[in-house]
This record gives sequence, C-alpha cells and structure tokens, in this order.
Amino acid sequence: MKLGLLMEAAQAQQKVAETSLRRLKAISSELATVVRDEVHRALVEELSSLTQDAQRATDALHAVGRAAAVRALVWSIGLSTLCSIVPLSLACWIVPSPSEIESLRAKRDELASHIAQLQQQGGGVDLRHCGKGSRLCVRVDRKAPTYGEHSDYLIVGGY
Repeated sequence: MKLGLLMEAAQAQQKVAETSLRRLKAISSELATVVRDEVHRALVEELSSLTQDAQRATDALHAVGRAAAVRALVWSIGLSTLCSIVPLSLACWIVPSPSEIESLRAKRDELASHIAQLQQQGGGVDLRHCGKGSRLCVRVDRKAPTYGEHSDYLIVGGY
C-alpha cells in the first residue's frame, strides 16, 4: 500500500513536473520572443542613432570641404592679385611717364643737333695721349698747307 501511495505521489509529482516544464517552456518561449523583440528594438534604435550620427558627420565633412574650397579660392585670388600688383607697381615705378618720355625725346633731339653741330665744327678730331708724358696729340693732314706766321698751324686730319 505504501508502495502504491508512493507511486501515486511520484506520478502526481511527475505530472506537476511535466506541467511545470510545459509552463517553463511556454514562459521561456514568451521570454525568448520578448527578448528578441527588445533586442530588435534596441538594435533599431542604435542603428537609427548611428545613422543620424553618420549623417551629422557627413554634413560636417561637407561643410569642412566647402570651407576648404572657399579658403583655397580666397588664397588663390589673393596670391594672383599680389602677383599682379607687384609687377604693375614695379612697372609704374621704373617705366617713365609719358611726360618724362617726351622730355627725354626733346633732350635727345637737342643733344643730336649739338653733336651734328660739333661734327661740322671739328668734333671728329682724332685726339690721343702720346709719348712718355701722355701729352695730348692730334692727327693732322700732312698734305694740307700750313698756316700762321711761323707755319705752326696745321689742318686736322679728316677735315
């Protein structure tokens, strides 16, 4: 009888254990579903946050790229302007003005007329320093007649 009661108690315990196992499996299945849903939701939130962060980083990189392009443009324009101003300034400083050019032309014409006048009056004389004392001497025309009371004047060569 005791054995029958024990067997009944064991069967009752086995049924309770089987029921508990079924409930545990159901709860574990529900828990797995809940955990899966929570993980999925957390993953979606994190990926959404990561997407937003990536978009902000992309926007920041685009802004940096635009700023770098603007800075490069400003530097290029500045250097081009400087490279243009320096030669123009030097040209304005070195090249004479139109009034100075006209003045220099007038002076050149005046000097040219003086040179022509000197050529007519003996400016083509061949003068040199001669002898030990480097005395000034002139080439003379030996075929030309002599002049002066003592015939000490000669005609300069070439006239």
